[in-house]
Amino acid sequence: MNRLFSWKIHILVLFLVLIAEFIGVKTLKLGIGSIAFFPMLYALIIGAIISLPKFKILSEKDMTVASNILGISFMLFVTKLATLMGPSLSQLFDAGFSLVFQEVGHFLGTIVLGLPIALLLGMKREAVGATFSIDREPNLAILSEKYGADSPESRGALGVYICGTLFGAIYLSLIASLIASTGWFHPISLAMGAGVGSGSMMAAMTGSLSIMFPDSANDIAVFAGAANLITTIVGTFICVYFSLPMTNLLYKYLEPILGRKSKKEKSAGE
Repeated sequence: MNRLFSWKIHILVLFLVLIAEFIGVKTLKLGIGSIAFFPMLYALIIGAIISLPKFKILSEKDMTVASNILGISFMLFVTKLATLMGPSLSQLFDAGFSLVFQEVGHFLGTIVLGLPIALLLGMKREAVGATFSIDREPNLAILSEKYGADSPESRGALGVYICGTLFGAIYLSLIASLIASTGWFHPISLAMGAGVGSGSMMAAMTGSLSIMFPDSANDIAVFAGAANLITTIVGTFICVYFSLPMTNLLYKYLEPILGRKSKKEKSAGE
């Protein structure tokens, strides 16, 4: 029970929620659209600041408790999505092919765009783990089983996992509101794009889209949840049988062209 309860954590959460809700939704106008800043974003930023070790507000024990509570919170969030999906099953079946087809975008974005950039930055085999997927829990497990937990591939994936955990929700919430404000895409297509395989990132994008399209809030939550579920289930098999082999194949051909030689390799060449 101690792992799931702490007066300090619960009081801080209540405090953050009150501050975030008091600030409310703010909109920043840009050239091609606008970015919506919503309460969840403020809570994420303030929470990140007060958890910095130098402030000594939260201990490692407090963070462990918060992590355990977060897992339960996401279960409640997913349960809520499931209750919304029931009445909308016919809509989901109608959009079945579209929901599955979005997986194409997931691997194209990470492999085709991400791998060359990672190689240009000087990454070696770490680039394979960092770019074969968005690197959430199932993807880390795949690499750990195939290459080992201490392999370069696993280290690359873990780096992306940490960055996604720290900055993913904030980054995607801003991107979602910016793209939505352009009016180029239907709210449902944006909702499906929110299902990237991460509960926190999906929640952040769904929150932004719901604010931008309040009349479609329920549909956005339904399709984002369905897309996220499909990404987690179908995406795992795609990563094993397609994304990882394809990333390895591209690495074999692109690394000699785009990769940087390490100091040891340069010394050996000279």
